[in-house]
Amino acid sequence: MISLTRLNGKAIILNAILIELIEETPDTMITLTTGKKITVLEKADIVVSLVRTYMQEIGSVRATIMSRDAEGS
Repeated sequence: MISLTRLNGKAIILNAILIELIEETPDTMITLTTGKKITVLEKADIVVSLVRTYMQEIGSVRATIMSRDAEGS
């Protein structure tokens, strides 16, 4: 989960695993795998950094790499 801020200043906690797309239009809009769109104050590069940190914390990045190594990809 990552902490973000909606445009109205309200803090939210978002399940980073559900993020499908991040775009700046110029506001940062996050599209989830469910199709829901959330607009936040943080810039896209900050959101990406938060997601990367979260994925490293839960070990999903390493697990994916280890899985690919085991498959020979």
